[in-house]
Amino acid sequence: MLISLFRRRARAAKAAAPGAGPSRARRGGVVAAMLMVVAGALFAGSTLATADPDRSGDGGTLYYAAGVDPQFGVCRGTDPLCYHAWYDFDPAKNGYHVLVFTKTAGPRHADLGPALGPGLDPTLTAANVVQNAMIRLGQENGFSVDWTEDTSVFSSPATLLKYNAILFFTSRTVLDDPGQTSLRTYIEAGGAFIGVHNAFGTNYNWNWYLGLLGNAQLMDHGPEQTATVNLTTHNDSSDKALPSSWTGEDEWYNLTTEPTDVKVLATVNEKTMATDPPVGYYGEPGMGADHPVAWCQYYDGGRAWLTTLGHDAGDWEANSTFPGAQEFQTLLVNGIKSAMGETPFCK
Repeated sequence: MLISLFRRRARAAKAAAPGAGPSRARRGGVVAAMLMVVAGALFAGSTLATADPDRSGDGGTLYYAAGVDPQFGVCRGTDPLCYHAWYDFDPAKNGYHVLVFTKTAGPRHADLGPALGPGLDPTLTAANVVQNAMIRLGQENGFSVDWTEDTSVFSSPATLLKYNAILFFTSRTVLDDPGQTSLRTYIEAGGAFIGVHNAFGTNYNWNWYLGLLGNAQLMDHGPEQTATVNLTTHNDSSDKALPSSWTGEDEWYNLTTEPTDVKVLATVNEKTMATDPPVGYYGEPGMGADHPVAWCQYYDGGRAWLTTLGHDAGDWEANSTFPGAQEFQTLLVNGIKSAMGETPFCK
């Protein structure tokens, strides 16, 4: 744990180095924050603060028994003690349901198609590739899918609690204050969050959401290109059906920091890229040998499964021959299943 915190601080310090690009100034505050986190952890004799004995989780397990991350003020990491089922998600009675949220308040990926109308399940066109793909993947894998770009759906936690998982493929600030409160309440009740691709370019000024992503957001990226994706353990529910490596094509997001206190599921080998290192549009020189592209964690009572993959429409099409498309879809579907609790999560 201390190693990961020091790596986080070092990563932030590197990012703030002179000449690193115009957007590095935004990351300067990360250095100070990380210094405070590390100093606090060392002073306390532990990287995690003392549990709150008054908050109890499912089955009498002490909520936060695994400790509180002082940066985000929540229990997070790979310890299942950070999870609790305060809400009665009962798939045996109600089935599995996923909400796909694709609102964009900034650049919109072409595979999202035209902006959607209000309400749940508005009319789609063939150009709404991601939404159509999620409907198909749900039908093929035993879960139903609703889709929306209407923030009023997030006005009440009761609406969100109808879903076993909520998937974001979004950009910039997409939730108002009631929406943020509802999403957090949903996660605290044992809900699941699936963050795909530009979910990492969303809600930059919301610290809780940064933690939900694993303490990593989009910094920049280089050109779309092929590279080799490698599984790190090959023993997780979301990756066991996959080969140990494959060729994929993506933008390969460079992140503000490496994700911390998570289980990294897959990385991309920058040495296999045509542009090595994959220097991004802000000058980020890649992320080195352990460039993560998929990971999972428990967070604030819920589960979070995350991937930076999924940029191209070819990733989402049925029977696609686009490089890495079938592996991406398998990884995503099995990640969703594990986050919903259908299969073991983040083990």
